[in-house]
Parts: sequence; C-alpha cells; structure tokens
Amino acid sequence: MAEAKSPSGVSKVLNAAWLRPFLFLVFIVAAWDLAIRLFHIPAYQIPSPGDVVAVLWSDWPELLRQSWPTTYATICGFLLSALFGIPTAMLIAGSKTVESYVYPLLVFSQSVPKIAIAPLFVVWFGFGIIPKVISAFLLGFFPVVVSAVQGFKSVDPDMVDLARAMQGSRFRVFCAVNLPHAMPAIFSGLKVSVTLAVVGAVVGEFVGSNSGIGYVMQRSIGTFDLPTMFAALVILALLGVILFWIVDRIERLVIPWHVSQRDDIVFAS
Repeated sequence: MAEAKSPSGVSKVLNAAWLRPFLFLVFIVAAWDLAIRLFHIPAYQIPSPGDVVAVLWSDWPELLRQSWPTTYATICGFLLSALFGIPTAMLIAGSKTVESYVYPLLVFSQSVPKIAIAPLFVVWFGFGIIPKVISAFLLGFFPVVVSAVQGFKSVDPDMVDLARAMQGSRFRVFCAVNLPHAMPAIFSGLKVSVTLAVVGAVVGEFVGSNSGIGYVMQRSIGTFDLPTMFAALVILALLGVILFWIVDRIERLVIPWHVSQRDDIVFAS
C-alpha cells in the first residue's frame, strides 16, 4: 500500500485554525463596504471601512493610551471574578444548604441591568478605577460560578467514593478527583467571563470616567464622530480576543490532556 502523502505547506496554511475566522472577517468587511456603496449610506450613519482604518492609523497613539485603563479594569475585574467565583462554586456544589440560599440570589442578580446600578458605584467610589473594576467583576462573576458548579457536580460519585476508600482525606480527594475533573468547565466559564469583563469595564467608563475606550466612545457619540467610535469598537474587539487567547493558552498549560482531546474532535469533524 502506498504511503499517504504528507500535506503540503499550502494545505497546512489553508487548514490553519486562525485563517478561517480571518477570511470570514475579510468577507464581513468587504460586504460592509459594498453595502455602503450600493445603498449610498451616508457617512454620518455608518462610516466606511476605509475611514475607520484611517482613524486607527492616524490616532493609534491616543487609542493605545486610552486602552490601558480599560485593559487594567478588565483584568482586575476578571481576576476578582475567578478569585471569588470558584470558591463560591465550591461551596454551592458541596452544600445543598448553601445552594438553596445563594444560588437563587445569584440568578436573581443577573436580571438587574448593570448599566442601571453602575451610577451607584460612581456615587459610592468616585470617578476612579474602582467603579469600572466592580462593573467588570459583576459581569464576569456569574459565568464563572455557573460553569464551575456544573463542573464540580459532574464528578462521578464512584470515583470520589473510591478515593475516600483508599484513605484519602477530604482535601486530597478534592485536589486529586474533583478539581481536575471540573477544570474544563471552569476554564469554559473563565473564557466567557474575560470577554464579559471587557463589557463591564466599558459600562463603568460610560457612566463616569475621563479615560478609557468607553470614554472615547461616549465622546465620539456626542460629536457624531462615527469613524472614531467604530475604531474604538475595533480596539475593544481586539482586547477581548487577546484576553480570550491568553486564557486559552493558560488552559492548554494547565489541562493539556483535555485540550488535545478537544482539538482531535474538532479536526476530526
């Protein structure tokens, strides 16, 4: 039987995971530009891709400077979400009593629009970084808790009983069985959380701030500078993608066995 030919360099590039979303993005931008030309959409309603790129090119030092406060608030809020969300999920998954008291309140809290309570943070904590961090934390907290609870509850009870039968302490059983089994679900929640934290930070900047990408967007809306507003949206999208990628890299380092299985299933399909 003849040996299968190894894929060429061109086929490897065409099958790369990053190329497909990039090609789809190019298609969206081309359709955007074509729609403006065909339907003669005025620039004060939707700017052309060329105008947005021109703003990104000419104003990138200012946009980069304004992105640092947003990035800092996002990272702080996300880290707080992980720091408080995972222990909360452990308590909910480990105690029916805690779950009956806490979990319904967490679900209820998600029905409250964060943009409605964000002004309270400005009143309480001023116009500094704290209101933005709290907004990012509130949006990123719930996905971490829900995913982590699902991960802890999906552990096979027989595996836990077997570990305890081998004279394992409660802490060692948790570290050897419960936590590794729940890590894929925890990282799924962290990926959702880090993107929502970006939204939360921008919400905090919309309510009261004199710096950040949200402030740039609010200022651009007031002056009808739509190219700058769209450029700020591009910066936010890039920030979310980069943070998501960082969490994904950390996942590959922490649970490489799960990531390899997931990738095998994706490429097989």
